[in-house]
Amino acid sequence: MTTLSTHVLDAVTGTAAVGVSLTLTGPGGEVLTRAGTDADGRARLDADLGAGVHRLTFATGEWFAAAGRETFHPEVVVAFTVTPGADARPHLHVPLLLSPFAYSTYRGS
Repeated sequence: MTTLSTHVLDAVTGTAAVGVSLTLTGPGGEVLTRAGTDADGRARLDADLGAGVHRLTFATGEWFAAAGRETFHPEVVVAFTVTPGADARPHLHVPLLLSPFAYSTYRGS
């Protein structure tokens, strides 16, 4: 069983990105769960991730629009692989550092 969390930070303001909507999809494209970031910019997505390629979609366009800010990316999609067997990690963390015209992500701990 593998679980997932994220942390979204606004690189321009240096603050947590509160209220970013998230959608997690599985290897077949099915929606596994939806969530939103909390007051600290964090979200735990309650789903048992099986092996394969999953996608975490951040609704960045909606979030920037709600703040009255322009953005180039209407959404950020981070695809990642869940590895089965002995190399499986019980928990994955996918942080997102966000600005209106760029973003970065990595496999966190």
